[in-house]
Amino acid sequence: MSNYIEYNDKIAFHPGYYIKELIEESGLTQEDFAKRLATTPKNLSILIRGEQSLSIDLAMKLSRMLGISVEYWLNLQKAYDTLVADFKSREELESERKIFKSFDYKYFVSNFGLPALSRKTDEQIKALREFLHVATLSVLSKKDMAVSFRSSVNDLSEANIVKANSMVQIATNKALNIEAPKYNKKKFELAIEYALTLTKNHDSFYPLIKKSFEEAGVIFVILPNMSGSRINGATKKIGDNIMLMVNDRRSYADAFWFTLYHEIGHIINGDYGISFEKETGEQEDKADQYAEDHLIPRKDYKTFVSNGKFSQQSIVQFADKIGRDPGLVLGRLQKDRKVDYNDWTMKTLRKKYVIKVN
Repeated sequence: MSNYIEYNDKIAFHPGYYIKELIEESGLTQEDFAKRLATTPKNLSILIRGEQSLSIDLAMKLSRMLGISVEYWLNLQKAYDTLVADFKSREELESERKIFKSFDYKYFVSNFGLPALSRKTDEQIKALREFLHVATLSVLSKKDMAVSFRSSVNDLSEANIVKANSMVQIATNKALNIEAPKYNKKKFELAIEYALTLTKNHDSFYPLIKKSFEEAGVIFVILPNMSGSRINGATKKIGDNIMLMVNDRRSYADAFWFTLYHEIGHIINGDYGISFEKETGEQEDKADQYAEDHLIPRKDYKTFVSNGKFSQQSIVQFADKIGRDPGLVLGRLQKDRKVDYNDWTMKTLRKKYVIKVN
């Protein structure tokens, strides 16, 4: 820290700069001056170097000792602090511009109504900063900014991290605006079972699940996918509630429901954080197993597979028997390589979602 600063053709002097001049003009040593000022030589030396702000107490002592008003000394400090803040703000904006390059600003315009502000990068940065409720976009580049980044993900770029944090920030802000009772695990488990009865209800399942989860203290948020985030979903404790977020990157019903129940599995296991694509590890395996067993009961699936009949008709019949959408059964069979992903005869069983975010 210097006892003066120059920036944008402006210069501001720290009060210590003037105190040093006064000491030199007085003919006193710094030690003698400190004694007369009723402070220590060390404190005076730090102040002269500009490494410490002038306190009101010292401003009062300087005023009484030198006959110069308290306001004069405090205004010197204020002018210096203001220019330092301006300088740091400009430096921070440069950092934000680099972070901003990770985004496609149109995503926020299209999905959340931010002003277009075409070709006005700094104004777009300001709008995005206010929308995300962060003091600077730079905080988004930090892992674990809002929730845990699990250790199995080692190849994330800065852009991946920034976008993943942004999606969690959006979901968190939405959750904070929703009033819900305290999280109740037993009620949530009942809501989870209720949600399974809605897998065939492709057109209106979301508001029904959302309401049921909220009554259990879990705030369910679906967000449009932000390309390059590599995020599937996230869970986070927010006060007495839990935020559960998934995106619509996996738009087919089977993938969507698996992602949802994967995140539910994390909540039930008390494991909160971001789920990325191709993530591995014990926590992910447990969440995967939870999703598989709840979407298609293990015993029933094992019996079905043992028959070796995977025609469209047999899939529909089995799905009806367990009360699930046939697309979920097909997705599981494809994952387990019992049915080829390119089997066109199965196309009518797959339902694609288009989720509108309010």
